[in-house]
Amino acid sequence: MRLFAWVGRTRASAPPETRDLTPEQRAALPERFEAVAEALAERSSYVAEACWVLGLDLADSGVSLGEGLEDLRLTTQTVEQRDPVFTEMHALSVAWSEATLGYLHTISCADPLTGLATLAHLRERISDLYREATARSHALVITDAHLPGAPGSKIDNIATARRMSLLGQTARSVFAGAAAVGQIGHSRMVVVAPRDETLVRRLGLLRRMVEHSADRIWIEGLPENDTSAGFLLDELARGA
Repeated sequence: MRLFAWVGRTRASAPPETRDLTPEQRAALPERFEAVAEALAERSSYVAEACWVLGLDLADSGVSLGEGLEDLRLTTQTVEQRDPVFTEMHALSVAWSEATLGYLHTISCADPLTGLATLAHLRERISDLYREATARSHALVITDAHLPGAPGSKIDNIATARRMSLLGQTARSVFAGAAAVGQIGHSRMVVVAPRDETLVRRLGLLRRMVEHSADRIWIEGLPENDTSAGFLLDELARGA
């Protein structure tokens, strides 16, 4: 009796049988889904992890989430004749979403050519200061860049990006504690700088360092509330 019980427990705890993918199955798999299919065929405990890695890859490759889930269903149907389970769809979807949101956050925060914060990111950082009740301790240092060349031309666009990038690097070195350094409009840089005893001295240093590449530099105080600050930024962008 004990022998049969022991045999039964041994058989119940034995790992599930694994198998290799057939050539026909491999040929039917969607592109990039081989690793998930192999994990399914091997009865691996890492199928969800494979789906997670796949979700990142799909997002980086520009594949939509809907298309990715359809291909996941094709994969599970091809290998195991079933629809994907929740853990598999969840892993792929969350990874795809996080990769996509990370990309969107990057492009919305900084211009890829100049490295300067966008207008949207400047607004966000200033809003953060108002939420933290520290807005009154900051001011806007605004620089109008001197941009030679015909506006709108290809050469002008390249020269503008280079000039703004260099201005940004200089501003970051002068205002090391700035909350943000960004570009608004075509040729205007805004530094969200601490309003302390060094502000005027730093402003003078910036003027000397960029005197040949900037037409004008001045300070704007932040208004009483976040809404007014948004209007101020809009006005500065229209005048750039």
